[in-house]
Amino acid sequence: MPKRPLPVESRLSRYPGSAMWLLVCLIFGLAALPAYPRLVDFSEGLLTWVTKRWGTEARPRLLTWQRLVRETRPANDGKPETQALRRVNGFFNQVPYALDSKHWGVDDYWATPVETLGSFGADCEDYAIAKFLSLRDIGIPVDRLRITYVRALNIGESHMVLAYYPTPDAEPLILDNLVPEVKPASQRPDLEPVYSFNDEDLWLASGQAKKGGSSQVRLWRELKDRLAREERM
Repeated sequence: MPKRPLPVESRLSRYPGSAMWLLVCLIFGLAALPAYPRLVDFSEGLLTWVTKRWGTEARPRLLTWQRLVRETRPANDGKPETQALRRVNGFFNQVPYALDSKHWGVDDYWATPVETLGSFGADCEDYAIAKFLSLRDIGIPVDRLRITYVRALNIGESHMVLAYYPTPDAEPLILDNLVPEVKPASQRPDLEPVYSFNDEDLWLASGQAKKGGSSQVRLWRELKDRLAREERM
């Protein structure tokens, strides 16, 4: 039986039509993540902090991620982007699924990849975020990547995946923690798109873009703050 993802902002269902999308923008916004230094260029201070917080096994997990990202960057291997998708997808799918309420003690928590690997637990948003940030760091253009909110019809739950578009009008490939293979969207009839977003835009299921931005969106702001703190360690 597949792991059941934590519903993503399930209260959105209470807001029909345009009101729902206004709430989506308030919660998620189109917050552009700043240009961080390489995510896997860990300081010794960060590695020490991770070890103290989550134990000695946390450090090698981060170093394995670091090696994967560095070896997969185009300048180092020259291999197609689809190989990077599969490597990153397979790597993060090894992290055990964990409900935010049990893992972090709150209903909604968007973990940084360091937190995901350090604590060795994730829910659907964390998998999608870690894959998005890793692939962006590897060098895949951000306009090819969209974190996508869907309804997982087979289990009747809200869910989040990462979609990769080789070209703007192409059928996307789906990176999902519920299914190990990276598959075209047409081979995932169990997923019903609701909206998607990346650093730059938000799209409705119809494909209509909702442009805008906000530095006041809570979940992205908190994620950015923790990424910045990790950078300073």
